[in-house]
Amino acid sequence: MTLMQAWGVLLIFVFCPLLGGLPLIAWITYALTGQNLARLGTGNVGVQAAFYHGGTVVGVLAVISEALKGIIAVLLARIFFPPQSEWEIIALIALVLGRYWIGKGAGTTNVVWGFVVHDPIVAFLVFVIGGISFTLIRERQTGKLSILVLFPLIVILLYSQDYERIVSTIVLAVVMGWIYQKIPDDLDLPTSEVRPDSQKMFRFFRGDRSMISLNQKLNAAKVGQKAATLSQLKRWGYAVPDGWVLLPGDDPEPIIESLQPSLEKPLVVRSSAIGEDSETASAAGQYDTILNVSDRTTLRQAIIDCQTSYDRPGAVQYRLDRNLPEAAMAVLIQKQVRGAFSGVAFSRDPIAQSGDNVIIEALPGGASQIVSGQVTPEQYRVTISDLETAKNSDSSSISVQGEGDVPLGLIRQVAILARELENRYHGIPQDIEWSYDGDRLWLLQSRPITTLSPIWTRKIAAEVIPGLIRPLTWSINRPLTCGVWGDIFTIVLGTRAKGLDFNETATLHYSRAYFNASLLGQIFRRMGLPPESLEFLTRGAKFSKPPLISTLRNVPGLFKLWQRERRLSADFVLDDRQHFTPGLTRLKTPESSPDPQVLLNRIDFILALLRKATYYSILAPLSFALRKAIFRVKDAELNAGKTPEVASLRTLTALAAIARKSLINQGINPEETANILDTLATTESGQKILQEFEQILERYGYLSDVATDIAVPTWKEESHHVREIFAQFIVNPPPPVNLPKTQTWQAKLVQRRLNLKGRVTEIYSQLLAELRWSLLELERIWLSSGLLKEAGDIFFLELSEIHRIINETDRELPNKITQLIEKRRSQLSQHQQLETTPFVVYGNAPPITILKTASLQPTELLQGIGASPGQAEGRVKVLRNLQSVPEINRETILVVPYTDSGWAPLLARAGGLISEVGGRLSHGAIVAREYGIPAIMDIQDATRLLKDGQLVRIDGQIGTVEIL
Repeated sequence: MTLMQAWGVLLIFVFCPLLGGLPLIAWITYALTGQNLARLGTGNVGVQAAFYHGGTVVGVLAVISEALKGIIAVLLARIFFPPQSEWEIIALIALVLGRYWIGKGAGTTNVVWGFVVHDPIVAFLVFVIGGISFTLIRERQTGKLSILVLFPLIVILLYSQDYERIVSTIVLAVVMGWIYQKIPDDLDLPTSEVRPDSQKMFRFFRGDRSMISLNQKLNAAKVGQKAATLSQLKRWGYAVPDGWVLLPGDDPEPIIESLQPSLEKPLVVRSSAIGEDSETASAAGQYDTILNVSDRTTLRQAIIDCQTSYDRPGAVQYRLDRNLPEAAMAVLIQKQVRGAFSGVAFSRDPIAQSGDNVIIEALPGGASQIVSGQVTPEQYRVTISDLETAKNSDSSSISVQGEGDVPLGLIRQVAILARELENRYHGIPQDIEWSYDGDRLWLLQSRPITTLSPIWTRKIAAEVIPGLIRPLTWSINRPLTCGVWGDIFTIVLGTRAKGLDFNETATLHYSRAYFNASLLGQIFRRMGLPPESLEFLTRGAKFSKPPLISTLRNVPGLFKLWQRERRLSADFVLDDRQHFTPGLTRLKTPESSPDPQVLLNRIDFILALLRKATYYSILAPLSFALRKAIFRVKDAELNAGKTPEVASLRTLTALAAIARKSLINQGINPEETANILDTLATTESGQKILQEFEQILERYGYLSDVATDIAVPTWKEESHHVREIFAQFIVNPPPPVNLPKTQTWQAKLVQRRLNLKGRVTEIYSQLLAELRWSLLELERIWLSSGLLKEAGDIFFLELSEIHRIINETDRELPNKITQLIEKRRSQLSQHQQLETTPFVVYGNAPPITILKTASLQPTELLQGIGASPGQAEGRVKVLRNLQSVPEINRETILVVPYTDSGWAPLLARAGGLISEVGGRLSHGAIVAREYGIPAIMDIQDATRLLKDGQLVRIDGQIGTVEIL
């Protein structure tokens, strides 16, 4: 490169961006019209904005000014470099970047005229091919994309050996495409507000067709959700009447002239407002629908009436009440169906807010009479047990309650349609309007049932924090868990996490934890992952193929998350050394004179550690599950000895074996000894064994029925069930454990994550136990002072209330404590009486009366998740908690609501395990595999469906329970 060319490079990179940013269009528009383009419309300062706000003269001058910029940039490069060199294209790149960053424009005109000077042949070919294509297709976005692909392609074809020019042209196309994504498009502005002398040109370049049909792919932001949804349904193959859309602000005459309504073929004019029929606002009945439009004059007036209804006081107030933006009204014109039978259907019961019923309201005639509310329709309740079976005309999987004039076969068909549409829309319950003309079932509308959103699920939540949950537990666990999940999601989504309220990830219904399936599904779709990703990562559920485009968009965020996963062990070791181990050591030192303020400081210190530990308690199991799936490592290849549930169990088993041998050596038969522990206490060796047992209790005293629930007593506080199990181990030892002798390199990688998971669980459980013991000490003080009345009262307060009482920031609260606790105790007791609670709840504040009468009938075969292979037959023993431990042997099939670390010694005694919640990676599954016991997880309502003494056969490989 010569010295002169070096100066040329400098000028290109300095002068061209400044030239691009020169606001000539803004000056021209202001000089001729007095308007500031930066404050109008989209805020762009470009040629389109000049035509739109300034008119033809301003627009033409804007084109000339921007064309000159492109020409100057190319000629500047030509002074220093040979003609048609890659530096002319680089000059255009610098120009459009300055145009975007400084001048708030896209630079399209700069590039077009610059390329005309740079290479007239390429410019001519692009103009001809692109112009013809756009005139025929008239799709603006497609036109933009095709041009960005077309001109690099022509350059490649004409100059296949000129690699520098090819690369620079591709870079220019990519930069233009990136800018198009960043700035709003002035062509999206309403045509009704464009300057009259520019309207024809504006309509042409906007790509408006005289007829926008439901057969096209439509954008809800432009045509409203109703029209966009019907367009999507029609393209999916559903029977949607033909229809056309009039965009907001568009001239209705072309569409009116093209249609020929008559008495024999009437039309219906419907609203399709922006924001209508969304997940949060249906706007049902707010806007006009005009039926039986049989001539063009009536059609013209119907369109006006429909548009006018957008500004009615009631409609305006509806939008204000729901914080909906003031947008615009598109008008949907469809062929009217002459219905023999019509109605509406709800894919889920909007009153019960749970269950599998489809609710249908129907009558002979058109659908409008039902929607109007002026006629009482016939009601039908349809239960669909299996949609795929029902679609195959199997009547055994679908039952109908209700009778009337509407054929039951049609009712079944409508119910299947409603549930099928729900599945199409990611499980969101749908409200549909339908009509049957004697030949075909027509779909007139489908929209979310706004009162049944969000969808709450007990899956996963029932395993993370099972059972009834008291207010104090929830006020601590919810912000910890939701906060960490929010941090993880934000790592991946970045700015696209904006607008997501991660505090809404979980809630309580019936005093039980539920996860927000709607929000989680939305998050996973934004991340480019399937909606069931959480179940895959935590419970080993099947994982469908993620959408490629969305996944690629999240590659930077997923890479950041992968980096976190890769250094997880190193980060944990550092935090353990700096925070967890010193913190737990400090907590084991009792306070010299505990008072409420000292205890509150101690509680806050524990919570600070828990916030750090929660991150690892979520990410470590996910990392383990992911690596196990990627490397396809089997459970038998792993050693779970570092997990608290297995470590405590092995320690108890080993000590029980020593105790058994000691008794036998002394001539005592353990099987014939009534009180085995009392017998041990009579000998010196037995006393040493009991001392070791007490040390085990001290070491694992932090374990409990539910490690995540601080309201549940720990082993340290209530050890009777552990003592009973230890005695049973002495009398009847558990089977030996088969540990892997060697491990592949893949298994070793996964083993490290399993060990990390075990250590994290240990620390997390210890911190929660210390938190519980600190709260119990505070409760003891408040019981003595009379602030609380009975043991356990403190768990009916919220953490913020404890802070307010101790810090004396709410003088009235102590006077209300007794009534507040009584109210919450009563509510918990009421929820405790429920026979069953639904695993899925639709909407907030579900009714409680429905659940009191809910009942599930046992069937001969129950299906769950196979979590530990093997088959076993035995008698059922239902155990809802560890307060009373029955005699258990290898003939016992233990049925439990959930499993946690504290259940491990009990599970090792059983012949098989059935759990209401959990998956292949849950505590119970790990212990079952440790001892070769068949286990089935996720049998809903198992503790109610199965009865003590019932003979069952279980298969832990395929996850079935057969009632014999």
